Amino acid sequence: MKTLDYLYTIIGSILVALSYNLFLLPSQLAAGGISGISTILNEMFQIEPSIVQAVINIPIFIAGWIILGRDFSLKTIVATFLIPFIIFITSDFVDNGIHNSLLGAIYGGIILGLGLGLVYRGNGSTGGTATLAQIVKKYTGLSSGFCQLIVDAFVVIASAFVFDFELALYALISIYVTSKVIDFVQLHAGDNKLVFIITDQEQTVTQLIYDSVERGVTRVSSFGGYSNTEKALLFSVMEQKEAIYFKQAITRTEPDAFVIFLNASDIIGRGFTKSKWYGTD
Repeated sequence: MKTLDYLYTIIGSILVALSYNLFLLPSQLAAGGISGISTILNEMFQIEPSIVQAVINIPIFIAGWIILGRDFSLKTIVATFLIPFIIFITSDFVDNGIHNSLLGAIYGGIILGLGLGLVYRGNGSTGGTATLAQIVKKYTGLSSGFCQLIVDAFVVIASAFVFDFELALYALISIYVTSKVIDFVQLHAGDNKLVFIITDQEQTVTQLIYDSVERGVTRVSSFGGYSNTEKALLFSVMEQKEAIYFKQAITRTEPDAFVIFLNASDIIGRGFTKSKWYGTD
């Protein structure tokens, strides 16, 4: 595993633990997974959450090591043991945490999503129900996402009886926010734009893209469904600030062009993950 992967996993694990002690536990939100189970058991029996998470995670980790293989477990071991440890040493944060359920759901979901997203970017896993879901998938053929959904649903339903129905609904909000933030961290959704331009002034628009934002262009031949005339379909990927500038430029230069701006989830290639290339050595 690369050093950067370890760094992502460690920082992500710290954020996951802080989201629990600062937001989810003080707000009594059992937002699925092992952390949700530990929140419920803490309310029912006053058991230290870090102990619950460690006791549940260790046998799941061992099972994952045996069933899923050593490579999977090496990527999981850091977060599996670091998260309960951070929860334990920051347990005093709970009293000063956020006790408002709505704020806890929103900001707890954001911090948890950031943490999990970083762990996943580091090719790691937080263990727990994620590992359990992959074990079930191996023997049943059910998707790991569906298996985890079942566990999260069970935890949220149980929290409705232990706490109340309103807190269970806030927990669902937290789960939703977490999933969206994970997507943002992993895929950088919204940072870049995929721009489609339909025009009969291909050379003018192509040159405009080169001159205004210095981006590459791909051309696809297309035909109008109504007019049955051939037009050029150009598409290019731009950073958000470039897309804003290009929108202004093409409105002035080629107002008859039909332009569509879409969010690009993740981009691999020159100008984004690699430096731009201008065709010279």
